[in-house]
Amino acid sequence: MIKVLIVDDSALVRRILTEELGQHKDIEVVGSAMDPYVAREKIIELKPDVITLDLEMPRMDGLSFLARLMKHFPLPVVVVSSLTPKNSENALMALQLGAVEVICKPGSAYSTQNISTELAKAIRAASFAKFSKNFNQAARRPGDNPTLSGRISLFNTTSKIVAIGASTGGTRAIEAILTQLPSDMPGIAMVQHMPPVFTTGFAERLNRICAIEVREAKDRDCLEPGVALLAPGNFHMLVEKSGAKYYVRIKQGPPVHHQRPSVDVMFNSVASAVGPNAVGALLTGMGADGAKGLLAMKENGAHTIAQDEQTSVVFGMPREAIRLEAHQEVMALQDIPDGLVKAISRKKDSTRQTQPLTD
Repeated sequence: MIKVLIVDDSALVRRILTEELGQHKDIEVVGSAMDPYVAREKIIELKPDVITLDLEMPRMDGLSFLARLMKHFPLPVVVVSSLTPKNSENALMALQLGAVEVICKPGSAYSTQNISTELAKAIRAASFAKFSKNFNQAARRPGDNPTLSGRISLFNTTSKIVAIGASTGGTRAIEAILTQLPSDMPGIAMVQHMPPVFTTGFAERLNRICAIEVREAKDRDCLEPGVALLAPGNFHMLVEKSGAKYYVRIKQGPPVHHQRPSVDVMFNSVASAVGPNAVGALLTGMGADGAKGLLAMKENGAHTIAQDEQTSVVFGMPREAIRLEAHQEVMALQDIPDGLVKAISRKKDSTRQTQPLTD
């Protein structure tokens, strides 16, 4: 049984969340609080396993409360936020401060009827979360890793692609990786399980702090060296090939592993379109999305990496990939940037034709 404390200034939202979560046999709402001061007392009294947290509250805002909570009494936190650009920025900051998941409030992307499934899923993922000793270290900025600086010239090619998939805990993991990559890294395709609008803000944040260009993908965007494309929330992203160039298709379609975008959808398309010219990395996340797709990439000649258990906030997705033997390497998060660089540098361009020797 997962014990949950709901922290929200709206009595209506507290009631809706309590009723919806009460439908799940493995979740018990042990209490609620209208502001962080009340929440502090109830955390001590009720000892919840997971907290759901609104970001806009009286007396103390949710971000300030979260920062203090993670410093003095770290607990898994699921942010429940209204779907607006401003709230999307605050939600991303919450993830940086240590929140495990972000979902939308009723009346935004989700109705009252379907928030039950989404929130329960987020709470279950959060209940598995662990905070490694490196979890709260700030990501290094571009150029801080000297092992990468000597290899930048290796990447002047359009024939190679990097594919990255993540879920719970993935925003921090992706940031930790991308901030360490050189500006002419091969094109990168990424799926991070997030609601719409939040993916826009996440891409914009990464673009501000990375040497490479990062943007939310649009249909038929080209995957070019020095560019990372993030799948938009609520859409699948596939990689396709036209001549010597790779580009992405943005589509709807049914969720896969209850996810849209799905890592498996992207990885399977990379396996088919890119084959041995690809490198794939499956990062922290709940469930199995991406494991079979990573195996398909490996079977088509790609180099594949799974994040290790120690540095994963939730080890579900990488563990499933390892169980399927979809990986060629298991790596700690801090080693993955260099691992991607080395894998790309070892890749021979399968599109090149060998010319016969003549007299």
